[in-house]
Amino acid sequence: MINDSHEVSRTGVAANYEQDRVYLACGATDLRKSIDALAALVQIGFDLDPFVGAWFVFCNKDRDKVKILRWDYGGWWLYYRRLDCGRFTWPKSPIGSRYAALMVTRQHLARMLNSCALEQKRVHCAECRRTAI
Repeated sequence: MINDSHEVSRTGVAANYEQDRVYLACGATDLRKSIDALAALVQIGFDLDPFVGAWFVFCNKDRDKVKILRWDYGGWWLYYRRLDCGRFTWPKSPIGSRYAALMVTRQHLARMLNSCALEQKRVHCAECRRTAI
């Protein structure tokens, strides 16, 4: 069964085309925010539906951490990435706008998340420690 927004996958679960959409939160986001606070930011700040299965990506002020929020069949996924060295290339907020989301492809997101490798001269910077604590 196929309609405008869903199709039945191999498992019989409706697959939503929104899952391929990625929205970047322009500018810096306070990453101390919980899942609920980030979902509210998507819904109220960006005027988007956080339950469509799209990927909502947030970056901190120093541009060395990101959180990715996604709704998936009755539960939230929250991915977190912290760089040891380097910075993410991140879009700025438009002038005069507190909240803005930029839609990109998942391939573009993957390039952005790996962009620090292009900026780094070495695999691990001298100031980066190799300990977990």
